[in-house]
Amino acid sequence: MSTTPVAFERHDERFDIAGDDYLECLFSDGRWTEGPVYIPSGRYLLFSDIPNDRLMRWDETDGSVSVFRSPAGYTNGHTLDRQGRLVSCEQGERRVTRTELDGSVTVLADRWRGKRFNSPNDVVVSGDGAVWFTDPPYGILSDYEGHRAEPEIEGCHVYRVDPGSGEVERVADDFSRPNGLAFSPDERTLYVDDTARGHIRAFSVDGGSLGGGGEFAKVPAGNPDGLRVDVRGRVWAAAADVFCFDPDGTHLGTLPIPQPAVSNLVFGGPKRNRLFVTATNSVYSILLNTNGAWRL
Repeated sequence: MSTTPVAFERHDERFDIAGDDYLECLFSDGRWTEGPVYIPSGRYLLFSDIPNDRLMRWDETDGSVSVFRSPAGYTNGHTLDRQGRLVSCEQGERRVTRTELDGSVTVLADRWRGKRFNSPNDVVVSGDGAVWFTDPPYGILSDYEGHRAEPEIEGCHVYRVDPGSGEVERVADDFSRPNGLAFSPDERTLYVDDTARGHIRAFSVDGGSLGGGGEFAKVPAGNPDGLRVDVRGRVWAAAADVFCFDPDGTHLGTLPIPQPAVSNLVFGGPKRNRLFVTATNSVYSILLNTNGAWRL
């Protein structure tokens, strides 16, 4: 494991994030790493290496890295539900699945109105058990991150799987390339970024419906990808680097990452104060003085 010196860039006087003065590189043997999710019960991190079609496992107790699942359906984003089960977006299979505690896999959603999704990208589970996910076309554009195919659904949208009926509802339909998404700590706001338009949008949440959807913030550089929120409601976005925004949308600070592009991030560790970052072919971590919100 190597380290790289790093210092936060402060863009607003309210930015009070501190922590290690270095990044730890946990893994650098991927092609395009994505979808980090921390598993508290086992103290390990799972992350996708999409073009290599494998799901990797980094063990926090000894630093070892191993293959968790391969082939993995060209999985991209992951999260955990309230029962600690892994929920995954499989770009290759064009579906959202849940890995049960016994290791079996349940398909949660693979079609909307009889048509296959483009390639589910990122996912979050709300407190009521509903599964919310985005569906851009990256997994069907070529054979690099999935399987080349023609889209069956016009456009790229945001969907919700009802926790009771299992029915899939389209909850937002005016995106170009919806990607990362995350709830505010109180779940009254859902943040969703639009990679093609370079901005993050904020929706009000009313049960299973979304309202509003105006621009929350533009990322200063790069294309917005994964999103996470900390306990104070600050939004952390992966793009050219890691950018931190106040709940009012102000760009507070930047964590520089020594890779061309940052794909995703997650708070983990026993206290949820270790930020894990997937970027290009690598995975990094840094210990901070803030904690991630429970929603993953």
